[in-house]
Amino acid sequence: MRVFAFAAVSLVLAGCAMTPPPETATAPAPGRIAYPVSKATDVADMLHGVRVADPYRWLEGDVRTQSDVADWVTAQNKVTDAYLATLPGRDALKARLTELYNYERIALPIERGGRSFYRRNTGLQNQFVLMMREGNAEPRALIDPNLWAKDGATALAEWSPSSDGKRIAYSVQDGGSDWRIIKLLDVDTGQVMADELDWVKFSGIAWNADNSGFFYSRHPATPEGKSLIAEVFNHSVYFHRIGTPQSADTLIFAAPNHPGDYNQGATSEDGRWLVIRSSTGSDDSYEVRVMDTAAKAPRLIPIVPERGKDWRFAGAEGSTLYFVTNDGAPRYRVVAFETVGETAAPVMREIVAEGADTLTGAHVVAGRLLVTALKDARTEVRRYTLAGAADGLVALPGVGTADGFDAAPGSGTAYYVFTSYNAPTTVYRYDVASNTSTVFSAPKVAFNPADYVVTQRFFTSKDGTRVPMFVSHRKDLDLSKGAPTLMYGYGGFNINILPAFQIDVLAWMEMGGVYADVNLRGGGEYGAEWHDAGRKLKKQNVFDDFIAAGEYLIASGITRKGALAIQGGSNGGLLVGAVVNQRPDLFAAALPAVGVMDMLRFPLFTEGRTWTDDYGDPTDPVQFRNLYSYSPYHNIRSGVDYPAILVTTADTDDRVVPGHSFKYTAALQAANLGAMPHLIRIETRAGHGSGKPTDKQIAETADLWSFAGYWTGLTRK
Repeated sequence: MRVFAFAAVSLVLAGCAMTPPPETATAPAPGRIAYPVSKATDVADMLHGVRVADPYRWLEGDVRTQSDVADWVTAQNKVTDAYLATLPGRDALKARLTELYNYERIALPIERGGRSFYRRNTGLQNQFVLMMREGNAEPRALIDPNLWAKDGATALAEWSPSSDGKRIAYSVQDGGSDWRIIKLLDVDTGQVMADELDWVKFSGIAWNADNSGFFYSRHPATPEGKSLIAEVFNHSVYFHRIGTPQSADTLIFAAPNHPGDYNQGATSEDGRWLVIRSSTGSDDSYEVRVMDTAAKAPRLIPIVPERGKDWRFAGAEGSTLYFVTNDGAPRYRVVAFETVGETAAPVMREIVAEGADTLTGAHVVAGRLLVTALKDARTEVRRYTLAGAADGLVALPGVGTADGFDAAPGSGTAYYVFTSYNAPTTVYRYDVASNTSTVFSAPKVAFNPADYVVTQRFFTSKDGTRVPMFVSHRKDLDLSKGAPTLMYGYGGFNINILPAFQIDVLAWMEMGGVYADVNLRGGGEYGAEWHDAGRKLKKQNVFDDFIAAGEYLIASGITRKGALAIQGGSNGGLLVGAVVNQRPDLFAAALPAVGVMDMLRFPLFTEGRTWTDDYGDPTDPVQFRNLYSYSPYHNIRSGVDYPAILVTTADTDDRVVPGHSFKYTAALQAANLGAMPHLIRIETRAGHGSGKPTDKQIAETADLWSFAGYWTGLTRK
């Protein structure tokens, strides 16, 4: 998942507000930091003939139940909080962030039964509120999660309205955990119904055609409870009929011979077709089964019986189902399965052929296919007839990212969002017949987008590969001597890093910093080949790309030596940890967030086993040697000067368990890495990122930017 980021604003912050009062103008000398003692044990494993020490394995324990881990967290936060409190301008930055966040934000609407449903935040609400607008009537609040918890850490997660717009099925996320509870709301009365579904994780909510119920995915209930650390298995698809207990839910699909698989269901817009995709979880390699729920005797029909390729459902027209796939097309194509359910073997036909640009998705709307494509990581939306004839483009307001295009069954109106680094996310209503867009909701923000510039640049990586990056900053910024720069990267799991407005990035640029987003190999910006070039035994390419990006920013004069900070979260946290070990001289500061830092034990926790398709399996001797060669926890180079490092994680992260960051930090602090601070900030009642309250986001960003700003010279006076 992508974490943090920003975009721009007035000169006040950089020129005046960030200047600290005299008594806090100088941060403490790093050598004065007395890190908490992290006990080192003699734990070690013999792996493929190699003795691998793991002195801080005890930090893998659950902070909620293991007192020594909880005490370590408390001690680390105390030291970190004391240090961060000395950084110049932190309070002013937090105040400015609060101003920047304080604008109305509306998310992508879903229209059902003549009603528009959308999430809205008035500005500083900790959680988005689910709203409903019917015709020209005033919108009304349906679900306000801000009332659920005093600390604002209980969030509205997945939600889906029935096709008649009369009910909302929604899931509740508590404290940032991936576990969910699904509930039901009667839209007309505003009452929460008695239905409650537990043990839900990584699930969609897909209504059937007659709105009598919906499909969802869950794990079996276990006596041990919902662990934030232990592996979970037997993810299965169920059907819940409204008004019945969960114990009466119908099992639709399970894979007992593949207990580690994830099985998720989606339905066509009219609810007729159920599409179940099965995979190991993160490999974009699926088996696909479909069911005609309107049939007299509904049955699952395997249309992709063997996994190996990516299949993304685009919609249905009658008994024809459309998919975007990289089967036979590394940059994806659109295909249709015709006569599904009518014959023993559905006929697959190509609708849109593979081209030079990567196709990322498609939607069937009012007799047209709306296909999104990436041209060097910028969105283009192309129209086709259902037979595949080209039918022009959807005009977008600029260079950036468009997403959405959901429409009600039978409707010719769809909604999409457009965003870029200097363009706050705007919602558009799109009319298919006239091929025109009108603004549904445009935010009013406290800055002028015209004051910022976004450029796309290309650089050459170590092996000669041409890699793109987006560079953004204030238009009036003087780059003659190089400016403090924050460089973000991810590089994995076929995930695209695309231009998007982010309030935290805005604040960094407003302060006078440059922001660079790098489209590393391992992502999907250039299709399957780009992804494959950055995974398993080729993972080093991702690190080489990121290092080359930093060298390019310095060589081109955008930044200078000692003024470059790097940031990444989750897989991007691994990226930051690995490149700091490999090139500590290149960076002034590093911000690894919720990172995968122990590449030998990641499969042992929660969903970690599903990442082996991208990382490789440490039980394999060849892959073990590769993983061991770059694992951040195992490759810290004592005796070498490291940049300033602020690790961030959260106590309820059950995606990448916090033990990764705990162990990595303990090893950093125990090594001889020079004079810079090496600290960890551990959030409470938060998880991997989703559902984090606005106030926690503001506080965390103020700490991160103050830290990176000080060590890149941006805020040091």
